[in-house]
Amino acid sequence: MTKQGSAQTLVILGASGDLTARLLLPGLGALLAADALPVTLIGAGMDDWDAARWQERVATAFGEHGKAEAAARTLDGTRYVRADVTRAEDLRGLLDSADGEVSIFFALPPSVTVKACEALCELGLPEGTRLVLEKPFGTSASSAASLNRLLTRLAPEERIHRVDHFLGKSTVLNILGLRFANRIFEPLLGSEHVESVDIVFDEQLALEGRAGYYDKAGALADMIQSHLLQILALLTMEAPLSLDPRVFRDATAEALRATRLWAGDAKESSLRARYAGYAEEPGVDPARETETLAEIVLAVDNWRWAGVPFRLRSGKALGTGRKEAVITFKAPPRIPDGFRGPDTPDRLRISFGPDRLALDFDINGPGDPFVLDPVTLEAEFAPGELPPYGEVLRGVFENDPLLSVRGDTAEQCWRIVEPVTSAWRAGEVPLQEYAVGSSGPAGSLLTSGGDSPH
Repeated sequence: MTKQGSAQTLVILGASGDLTARLLLPGLGALLAADALPVTLIGAGMDDWDAARWQERVATAFGEHGKAEAAARTLDGTRYVRADVTRAEDLRGLLDSADGEVSIFFALPPSVTVKACEALCELGLPEGTRLVLEKPFGTSASSAASLNRLLTRLAPEERIHRVDHFLGKSTVLNILGLRFANRIFEPLLGSEHVESVDIVFDEQLALEGRAGYYDKAGALADMIQSHLLQILALLTMEAPLSLDPRVFRDATAEALRATRLWAGDAKESSLRARYAGYAEEPGVDPARETETLAEIVLAVDNWRWAGVPFRLRSGKALGTGRKEAVITFKAPPRIPDGFRGPDTPDRLRISFGPDRLALDFDINGPGDPFVLDPVTLEAEFAPGELPPYGEVLRGVFENDPLLSVRGDTAEQCWRIVEPVTSAWRAGEVPLQEYAVGSSGPAGSLLTSGGDSPH
């Protein structure tokens, strides 16, 4: 583990891109303000930027955090290098100028990341170099396996950080704490008591100028194959012996190995759609038929969860932003005659951003004690001290892989969704359309929008 005060160099490949400005640099600024790490920052990209423009980008992204001593030092010493990150000679110059422990952040499209890694293989890396990669990790199970083989030529697995910023440390620990630090919910979480589980990430935002990446990925790869499957693993894994990264990642991998498409039928267990007008967005190729909303139904075939449908959904340009996991419990075996009121199931809701817990259930309401009324108990989870990318970078600098996706797990995530991608490419599941600002297409597979696939 990195000691406090150890010299670090962060090299960002693709430093002039949107990801760097919107998420990575603000996270770094917050981390420097909190931890006072000595970090040298080197940005590299194809854009012909001068020192002043790069300094302005970093200063803007740091915001108020730039006033902290460590952040101010990093800002004062940062530099930008115009480089073709797929050329070995350009990369050699970058690495020769790096001091201390080096972390290379690939803020690049997947295909460019592969080319950059191939170029790095020609050089060899300084001892102890860490590689930090953004999702998606490959485009299929076979390509993910190929990428993993390439990466392990450069660095051992423990120094490869496949980051998923959706799983900030507070979110991970909040879910594990909810499940395993009390006796209230955990005994109920399984097929004996749970009817279904929905994991949803709906956004009101549309494409927002991200066609260069999004039109090649789509909702399934952008959110479900990566982020939402990781949430599924947290909800279904057995209790790990400890929060040691190796033990924890073994438990999540075991849960994902048990996961498969419901009934193995993509036509019945998946849905794809795009919002009206998406095909006319700048940079979009309509022939790709990229989905902006995806739903899939999965089964977790282990002793605890067999028979429970897990519905995962993510969509853009919807009327309501919804980011939550909803556990719907089975109905009581029998309600005594004489009670009246809504026949609504009990639900446990875990919201992401802000992290919040809510429990929906029925009790005797005010007035007539024979009438059952729905109520909700709510609680806020403790927020993390850092934004997600600050937590990711702290894990990188400390060489703590708790928040990193292990290589075999990345391959499992692709294995889970490949029956869906194959069916979609073959045209077996039609591409529907929905209005901007609506609730999505008709025939939703979610608990609130369709029948159970039992």
